[in-house]
Amino acid sequence: MATLKLENTEKRDSLITIEKKYQKQWQESGVFNATAPTMAEIPAASARSKDLHQKYPKYFGTFAYPYMNGTLHAGHSFTASKVEYSAGFSRMQGKRVLFPLGFHCTGMPIKACADKLTEDVRRFGQNFENYEEEQSEGDEVAPAPTQAETKEDITKFTSKKSKAIAKGVKLKYQFQIMLALGIPKEVIHKFADANYWLKYFPPLCKRDLNNFGARIDWRRSFVTTDANPYYNAFVRWQMNRLKELDKIQYGSRYTIYSPKDGQPCMDHDRTEGEGVAPQEYTALKLKVKEWAPEASKILQGKLPDSANVYFVPATLRPETMYGQTCCFVGPKIKYGVFRVFDKEYYVITKRAAWNMAFQDTFFKNGNFPRDESELIPIAELTGASVVGTLVSAPLSIHKQGVRILPMDTVSPTKGTGVVTSVPSDSPDDYATVTDLAKKADYYNIKKEWAELEIFPIVETPSYGNLAAPFLVKKMKINSPKDTKLLADAKDLAYKEGYYKGIMLVGDFKGEPVEAAKPKVKAQLIESGDAFEYAEPSGYVMSRSADECVVAYLGQWFLNYGENDPSWRDQVLDYVRDDMESYSSETKNGLEKNLDWLNRWACARTYGLGSKLPWEPKFLVESLSDSTIYMAYYTIAHFLHSDNFGTQPGLLSIKPSQMLDEVWDYIFCRRELSDALLKSSGISKPDLESMRREFEYWYPLDQSISGKDLIPNHLTFFLYIHTALFPREYWPRAIRANGHLMLNGEKMSKSTGNFLTLNDAVTKYGADATRIALADAGDGVEDANFEETVANQIILRMYTLKEWCEDILKDPSLRTSTSEADTTLWDRLFLNEMHTLVHQAHAHYSSTDYKVALKSALYDFTSTRDIYREASIAASVPMSLPLIRTYITLQALLIAPIAPHWADYIYQEVLAFDTTIQNARWPDVPLPDPALTAIYEYIRATSTAITSAEGQNVKKKNKGKSTDYDPEKPKRITIYTAASFPPWQEKYVHLVKTFHEKASLDDKSLNAEVGRMGEGKKAMPFVQSLKKRLMQNGEAPVSVFERKMAFDEVEVLGQMVKGLMKTVKKCRGVEV
Repeated sequence: MATLKLENTEKRDSLITIEKKYQKQWQESGVFNATAPTMAEIPAASARSKDLHQKYPKYFGTFAYPYMNGTLHAGHSFTASKVEYSAGFSRMQGKRVLFPLGFHCTGMPIKACADKLTEDVRRFGQNFENYEEEQSEGDEVAPAPTQAETKEDITKFTSKKSKAIAKGVKLKYQFQIMLALGIPKEVIHKFADANYWLKYFPPLCKRDLNNFGARIDWRRSFVTTDANPYYNAFVRWQMNRLKELDKIQYGSRYTIYSPKDGQPCMDHDRTEGEGVAPQEYTALKLKVKEWAPEASKILQGKLPDSANVYFVPATLRPETMYGQTCCFVGPKIKYGVFRVFDKEYYVITKRAAWNMAFQDTFFKNGNFPRDESELIPIAELTGASVVGTLVSAPLSIHKQGVRILPMDTVSPTKGTGVVTSVPSDSPDDYATVTDLAKKADYYNIKKEWAELEIFPIVETPSYGNLAAPFLVKKMKINSPKDTKLLADAKDLAYKEGYYKGIMLVGDFKGEPVEAAKPKVKAQLIESGDAFEYAEPSGYVMSRSADECVVAYLGQWFLNYGENDPSWRDQVLDYVRDDMESYSSETKNGLEKNLDWLNRWACARTYGLGSKLPWEPKFLVESLSDSTIYMAYYTIAHFLHSDNFGTQPGLLSIKPSQMLDEVWDYIFCRRELSDALLKSSGISKPDLESMRREFEYWYPLDQSISGKDLIPNHLTFFLYIHTALFPREYWPRAIRANGHLMLNGEKMSKSTGNFLTLNDAVTKYGADATRIALADAGDGVEDANFEETVANQIILRMYTLKEWCEDILKDPSLRTSTSEADTTLWDRLFLNEMHTLVHQAHAHYSSTDYKVALKSALYDFTSTRDIYREASIAASVPMSLPLIRTYITLQALLIAPIAPHWADYIYQEVLAFDTTIQNARWPDVPLPDPALTAIYEYIRATSTAITSAEGQNVKKKNKGKSTDYDPEKPKRITIYTAASFPPWQEKYVHLVKTFHEKASLDDKSLNAEVGRMGEGKKAMPFVQSLKKRLMQNGEAPVSVFERKMAFDEVEVLGQMVKGLMKTVKKCRGVEV
């Protein structure tokens, strides 16, 4: 679907002209350049961090710095907007605000793209003049299965990823992708130099965010990698200290690996499969005792007479292997017979063999192959040809052996393509062997092969000692084709067995399954009947277009997870007890990931980055050099004034002077000494100034990121902060947001439903884009940027601007400020504005920007409209001082979200002599409960009358009998009651009782109302009482003694003129 096309753009262009003016003013004045309190304000070492913050409140917020392999899209701006709104609101609270941004360039993506362009230039010429259109034709790659789709191990946490699919574009060559980014063809060849990317895209990022009106302190920007020697020194310090703390270790482990690149392939190195991790199995060795006739014929002369051949199923449940009754293969799957060593051979799929090749199975001592041609089977067999083969199954109670049988649902892309069968505990296996026994002739097998006795292996409290047969019968599963039911049954059986099961057989009889599982696995491996095997839990494609495997190799890794439980638990406790996460989804996601995450490879040999200090042949990988860069922001402007560190910053410090001990001092890990002053050559005042910046701005108040970064960046960010910094400098809050949809659909270049930040700002202007982003949503669920909303906002803001300009010139407005000249409508309008100011403040404070926008703009203008209409109806001009108050408050309330419009109104319409960026949040009185009650009474009464009229019109239009005729003159009679209905008294008493117990929660209160039997009419009444107490702030005595806060008849009298104009052909109103 295409994006919205705009027709008339005069109003948009007028607003954009204003935006450009104020963007220029803000940048030239340096209004967003933030500084810590100087030594003159607070001398060095005279106050701790919290004392600085108490005297000079601050806000430090960031979003994950963007990767510089393209321009920013609307999704980036959605995340950035959350920092923007917080930064704007914090400025209005009188805080010093720091919102910096760097440019992430570490890792494979840029280098891989540069290498592809080198090949494109070699093949097609510098400007691709030799390219012919037909060469671009190629099949679009099918979307990769997500990790959740391939998940089998219920003990592991997973996170769905959808970005790769959503961004899929059918472009074959890298130069075509660059053209799609809008880069001129004659420039593209320059990108074959990876360093050119670092120079080209950061200025575009800065341009787009400036055009967006971002409140960024650009003095603190930088590029990552060793292209900036200062940031390189910062990463060096970080890695050295982590290694000294034993947080970085060396050892062999499973990792996702690119054979083509010859190195690990971590999340940011992938085009598909972000979040996919190694899935570890126990690979069983089922020795062939007797070949099926067809297989024997195929293998004749290809195997030594004394060869030991094994079918190798991969299992996640080694503790159940006592119950093996057969082994499944896919009849149509092609298997290879691969030589392991001497006379030992494995029967597995080629895909599984390729994975094993990187796990010391076919190639030893880390001598990994680069191409699959290096791994050739001695023979190939179809699954059908091996059916009937007799094999010896380790641990199986059936010592005489079990048969290889057919199973149509065996996947060639998961495990080894060989599946051992335990029908006592696997619903899939039980359903299949039952079906095979019923249809033995159809499957061309002997019935008794599928009818070996099923022995109890695990006792479970819910499903007995034969969980699979129990669940298959209970859930009425009739066939192996009942895949949905079988998947549910499998999940139930696995969870029940793993967490609650007790072993009934074997050396660990009587032990819980959870404890026995690793012991059985170790026993199988020690006896030589099994070995460890791992593969990616989903499809992974590297940036170099290589399908990845799992390799077992020696590498440097960060020791996250269960191997350093005290570190893990320290982070977990902080997330649970101290850190703000704004939503249960974010907190739960972090907790689950911390429970699941394990060691993480932190070095690679290919790409861009900083060298590993103690082994320079390695580079620090991209998710490991981007964990605490927020600390670097605090002092970056002191070190350099350009992205690359080639121009000096505010202090004349060279990269070589930034010793590890200097970073320790800046980050409060050590105190100043004469030795440090001498070794670094940095003066004491300069060192103290840098430390002051860190002490003041840290801890980070808010880190805002997309929810897809919870499983990696955000978790690592917490781990490294807790390892390297004192507790008082740990991050205060993480806010995760959902992905951004466009017009209710996933953004996709291939469908045309895609907007870059530059596109959005050019098309709608900065403020309309910002308001539409605020309107898109705030939770972790995916939000929606609606172009029709952005377009409507242009008209709304332009019309509101014109009204503000014109109304202040209106000579008919009342200018008196005396109390005697103040009308009821004046008082109601002012009071409702005060209500909305407090509401907006609460919503901004809780980062609920969608509802903040409602209070600050939509409800605020609605209140003005009500005042205007009431004044017209009463034939009383509006108050000029009150209108000026409205315009001032409107500009202030919307300033965090729409600062350009607000600053124009503030400076040019209201004639303030300073930017609204330095204005404070309005300090207004709390709403008057009596005026609030009047306002709500008027709205409720007006609504009741117009609704009654509307119902009569509907009746008449449907031909129903009614005396009402909209064309005839009419009169309104309003009756006021002398007392309240008797039925209400018991509910007043109920609310009073709950209120006295300080327990007005909806759940218990509503439950009690429901038990009293008049819920339909009572519930709204109870909620109205609660609102008067909780929201309107009325005194309890007024609410419970049933005293109205106003004279009802007098208020109705004030409404008469308005009602006469509201109701068509109304000739009079009688109260």
